[in-house]
Amino acid sequence: MSEDIIEEEKSQAPEEKKPSGKGLGVWYDIVSILLTAAIIITVFFIFFFRFSSVVGISMEPTLHGGDWVMLSQMKQKPEYGDIVVISQPNDFGENIIKRVIATEGQVIDFNFKTGKVYVDGKELHEPYINNPTTNYYDLTFPMQVPEGYCFCMGDNRQNSLDSRSSEVGFIRNDYILGEAVAARTSDGIKSLSFHR
Repeated sequence: MSEDIIEEEKSQAPEEKKPSGKGLGVWYDIVSILLTAAIIITVFFIFFFRFSSVVGISMEPTLHGGDWVMLSQMKQKPEYGDIVVISQPNDFGENIIKRVIATEGQVIDFNFKTGKVYVDGKELHEPYINNPTTNYYDLTFPMQVPEGYCFCMGDNRQNSLDSRSSEVGFIRNDYILGEAVAARTSDGIKSLSFHR
């Protein structure tokens, strides 16, 4: 009888589970998902977006030194009002950030006495500038923007070396790294979209 009880207890004892490898499979799935996400994010930022810091005061009051901008690389051609980072070789030996004022084929002109800017004979409404455009450099206006180029200036017109000077001149569209669409400033994140 005691042997029957022992046999019964053995039959009721839970079977020992053999390791199934499910734990490793779950970790493999998690690592695979994270790695795929990291690759997608990296590709996204290499081909569509990048970040750049702002140096100097030429874009005040819109941007200040120390601000960071997020650049979109999806636009094919620059448009009036776009804030762009430019890698075109210059006397500074560094990238510059400016606003597109005129694009290929357009005629840019100034009245440096009144500080007004004209594109194709029409006065621009420029709510973004820090001060009127009353200073000039060594170029003579009016000028037509060549094909494949744009004319760019800083928002701080009295403290910006830009397309008004032969040191910068017209900007080749190929040298535009991207359009600044958002900025991290001391006041937080702000959109840089310009409503035409």
